[in-house]
Amino acid sequence: MAARLCHSARMARASVFTLLPFVALAACQPPASDEYVERSRIAQSGEGASQPITSPDTTGAIWAPGGKDTRLLYGKPGERPLFAIECVDDAAGPRIAYTRFAAADPHAKALLALIGNGHVARFKIDAVQVNDAWLWQGSVEADIQGLNALTGTRDVEATVPGAGSIILNASALPGELVENCRAQPNVEPTPGPSAPEDPA
Repeated sequence: MAARLCHSARMARASVFTLLPFVALAACQPPASDEYVERSRIAQSGEGASQPITSPDTTGAIWAPGGKDTRLLYGKPGERPLFAIECVDDAAGPRIAYTRFAAADPHAKALLALIGNGHVARFKIDAVQVNDAWLWQGSVEADIQGLNALTGTRDVEATVPGAGSIILNASALPGELVENCRAQPNVEPTPGPSAPEDPA
C-alpha cells in the first residue's frame, strides 16, 4: 500500500511539472488585439444563408484595450477577438459601438441581446462589409439604460442570431468605458467603430 501511495505521489508531481511549460506559454500570450483581426481571416460562407455557428468557449477570455483609449476588445490571449466595444461620436452625441467578430451574411440584420447584471437589452446590429468580409456591427446612444448590462461586476451573455452566444467574463473595463463615454459629450468626432484594414 505504501509503495502504491509513493508511486501515485511521484506521478502527480510528474504531471504538474509536465504541465508547467504549457501554463507558462499561456501566460506569455498577449491579449486579443486589433492586430489579431488584421492577421486572421474570418471565414465567409458561400452563396445563400450561412449555417449558425457554434457558441465559442470563452474560458480564459479577457477584456483588453484596443488600438486607442476609447476601444476595448474581448477574446482569448493569443487569438482573434470575439467582441469589441468603442466610444464614438457623431452629431447626435456619444455612442457605444459594438462589433461581433463573426462572419455575417451580406446585408443581414439582427438584434444583439445583452443579458447580465440585472439588465436585458436588445440592440440593432447589422452586417457591415470590411473589405472582403462581412461582420456584425452596430451602435447605440451611450446613455441608453440597456448598456448598464455592461457596467456591473458579473458575466454578461451576448447573443447574435446565427453567430452564437458568447459569455463576456466579468471585468471593470467595459463599465469604465461606458461611464467615461457618457461623461464626455464632446469626444472627438469619429465616423463609426474602428475596423481593421483587412481581416485576412
